[in-house]
Amino acid sequence: MCELLGLSANIPADIRFSFAGLRQRGGNTGIHKDGWGISLYEGRGIRSFHDPNPSYSSEVAHFFHTSAIKSKMIISHIRQANRGRVCLENTHPFSRELWGCDWVFAHNGQLKHIKKKNLKFYTPRGTTDSEYAFCYMMDKIRKHFPNRPDKKKKLWSLIQSLANEINQYGVFNFLLSDSKYMYAYCSNRMCWVTRQYPFGKARLIDTGDVIDFSNHLSKNDVMTLIASHALTEDEKWYCMKKGEFKIFKNGKHQQLAA
Repeated sequence: MCELLGLSANIPADIRFSFAGLRQRGGNTGIHKDGWGISLYEGRGIRSFHDPNPSYSSEVAHFFHTSAIKSKMIISHIRQANRGRVCLENTHPFSRELWGCDWVFAHNGQLKHIKKKNLKFYTPRGTTDSEYAFCYMMDKIRKHFPNRPDKKKKLWSLIQSLANEINQYGVFNFLLSDSKYMYAYCSNRMCWVTRQYPFGKARLIDTGDVIDFSNHLSKNDVMTLIASHALTEDEKWYCMKKGEFKIFKNGKHQQLAA
């Protein structure tokens, strides 16, 4: 299985502390050694880094870790290959354009027979079931909404419906963003933590590094991390339920129900 990490914040945030913990799981404290990637939004566009090498020893990961690149919306992934060879085109996150902005997607799990689904508008570059499922979702969204719908909850309901449909093919934990919102779906394992005032200290499980967020964040800053497994101690991580779908904007949870 792979691992996911997402960030939604109300200010451009530095994710390097949390990424340092995730990176260790890519070949050092974990077995996810078959590539890694991260995408950071800048408006509607994305800045992405991908490498088929283990994140723990990746020079690209080292470059990212030493670069203070901030974003309000970030999706990252470390891979344990089970379908599709280890290569650059099979590394997550994947991205596609719709409505003039980049959509970004990363998946944890396996999906049997998903490639029997017909695709019309989007074509996978690689051979993973993950990218195929993403293309299928994008196909359906584009078919239902050629233009961005005026009522956002119509889009949210469609994404949730597609997630439930694809989840029947196996394990479908995923993070998805349309540059405005972060969508998180739990098939069997996802958790999240919100950091806001009053801030405290946190220790990375994988490295033992400690940070005092009160020295780095202001009173009005809000950020939420979503991950496959908790990355820190001394913080309250909330476990999502199976089949649960969550939406975040500017670090805050959005209500799907009217």
